[in-house]
Amino acid sequence: MRKLLYRGPSLATLHADYAACGRIDTEAPVTSESGVVVDATPAQVWEVMSDLGNWPSWAPGYEVLELGEVTPGAAFRWRLGSVRITSRFAVVAPGRELTWSGVVFGYKAVDQQVLQALPGGRTRVTMRESLAGPFVSLLFGVDRLRAGHERYLNALAAELARRPAAHPRAG
Repeated sequence: MRKLLYRGPSLATLHADYAACGRIDTEAPVTSESGVVVDATPAQVWEVMSDLGNWPSWAPGYEVLELGEVTPGAAFRWRLGSVRITSRFAVVAPGRELTWSGVVFGYKAVDQQVLQALPGGRTRVTMRESLAGPFVSLLFGVDRLRAGHERYLNALAAELARRPAAHPRAG
């Protein structure tokens, strides 16, 4: 019952003490972690995932409504399908991490994407998210969150595979 009513920290605390520190709220009733390994360098992955304005060209259902600079503290508004989300960048570390906090339907979220360089010019992309608020697990469960992450990661991998390699490997 405690998890069902869990509200989590204030949005300000969630942003400053969680998102800006590269972590999600692990106590939240809805959390997910998914990953994919792509045949692209962290710089190549970063170029695609941090260009939010171009999300609609490769990530089905994603649309940015308002976007200024991609810099810590900057706010942006976006839509996933018909759901409008207000977010604020917390960590913008090119080639390593993109994290933001946000609010959707009054629920508080932290979204984190971490890049890890692998041998052979490959990259592991890990996407983690926490979603907190009363009854959120009844309305938006872990399976639905994970499925959304996996769609995004698969679309990211497909977009990276479609692009020509910036640095062809020697045979």
